[in-house]
Amino acid sequence: MAPKLSVLSSPRLRALTLVAVTAAATTAVVLPAATAQAPAPAPQMVVGLPDFTHLVDQVGPGVVNVEAQIGGGADRNAQASTQAPDEDDIPEFFRRFFGPGMPMPGIGPQGPQARPRGVSMGTGFLISGDGYVLTNEHVIDGADSVTVRLSDRREFKAKVVGSDQQSDVALLKIAASGLPALRLGDSNLLRPGQWVVAIGSPFGLDHSVTAGIVSAVGRSNPYANQRYVPFIQTDVAINRGNSGGPLLNTRGEVVGINSQIFSNSGGYMGVSFAIPIDVAMSAVKQLKATGKVSRGQIGVAVESITAEKARGLDLPDSRGALINTVAPGSPAEKAGLMPGDVIRSFNGTAINDSSDLPPLVGSLPPGTRTRLTVLRDGATRDFDITLTQLDDGTASATPVPGAPVPGAAATSNALGLVGQALDADDRAQLGLKADEGVAIARIDGLAARDAGLQPGDIVLAVGRTPVGSPAALARQLAGAKAGETVMLLVMRGNARQYVAVTPRADGKR
Repeated sequence: MAPKLSVLSSPRLRALTLVAVTAAATTAVVLPAATAQAPAPAPQMVVGLPDFTHLVDQVGPGVVNVEAQIGGGADRNAQASTQAPDEDDIPEFFRRFFGPGMPMPGIGPQGPQARPRGVSMGTGFLISGDGYVLTNEHVIDGADSVTVRLSDRREFKAKVVGSDQQSDVALLKIAASGLPALRLGDSNLLRPGQWVVAIGSPFGLDHSVTAGIVSAVGRSNPYANQRYVPFIQTDVAINRGNSGGPLLNTRGEVVGINSQIFSNSGGYMGVSFAIPIDVAMSAVKQLKATGKVSRGQIGVAVESITAEKARGLDLPDSRGALINTVAPGSPAEKAGLMPGDVIRSFNGTAINDSSDLPPLVGSLPPGTRTRLTVLRDGATRDFDITLTQLDDGTASATPVPGAPVPGAAATSNALGLVGQALDADDRAQLGLKADEGVAIARIDGLAARDAGLQPGDIVLAVGRTPVGSPAALARQLAGAKAGETVMLLVMRGNARQYVAVTPRADGKR
């Protein structure tokens, strides 16, 4: 008799029993079943690795070497410079690779002294077939002459059409035509995790290719004086000589200009910064037209909002740019903005951090009428402002903080601050109004010292209330309680900043 196959299930045992039935005997084999249905496998999110060879073949001819001869000897462009190292500083890799006595990139047969001093070397790329070249301002800053060398080894003396220090962009022009210009992309489409490629001349090694991913976009670089650039952060290997070279997406389009590295050693450490190409081309448009870049301003200084500052100002969250200074006669003052206001949006764009604001303002030309949304005393208000031209000048020097002010009386406020009046000469030197500010003479409170306050700092306001005398300061601090954060608008040097001070809950100042 032919065997019969059947599948039996027991809800109680949750097992499958396979029974083979024959005429002679019955044999049962029990197989355990899965306690639950296996989940579907996760979709593959990354498939293979990119091959950049075709991209480099197509794009490479549009990348150029830029050499700037700077009079006076000293190289002013450390980031782009390939000033040769001393023999003892030569990396072991180069020693092994080139061998004893062999010439190294940037070093002549007679050693470092044979190389001309005052040479800044970087990278650039062609943005038009008629010879316009884009590079970094710091590559050509102070140059007496600039030479551009193409990938076919032709060399041209370049004219500096214009440059802009704030965006670190320089526009050059060479007398040539029919050149292989690079295609420009849209840096606004970049997302963290995307592949990007850099081509440049690190240490004078022409047309070196490195690749990596976008680490972050819209990054504020606190170590550079470039408030108006929302940097692209990457992990692409960038070194001296890469400055001014293109950052490319996988379509071979330029999305940025490699500009800076974050480094403790002077070499690549995994954090590189590039200028978005849309920021650079905005500067190029003005450089072509006028030879300089003009930016709008609203006339405020802003700072980030920490959780402690948000508590001290009774804010719903820490989003926005906190105004700590309103310049006299500025568009902001005319519109009615005040220290303590929090800018939540500019021209329809949300402001999540103070670093978001300068690039948005600086991207608009003077004369532009725009709208700010501000949070004040728990309510939002809109202000219409017409931008004026940015003036990068700074105020005159002010007294050095840290010196105790004599003649101050003791205090009993919870912060332990002792105030001292400013006279007319003090205020004139500080650029303050006649009734503005109180000097900190002494700090008896531990919380205030821990917050970074120093004798010689000037307290301009407690919360949103201005103070102009020791008595006014004492009145405003009289209600301070242990464990409750107090916000002080403090001036030190030319800078103003809100400082959050939370008196100790144990009653000890």
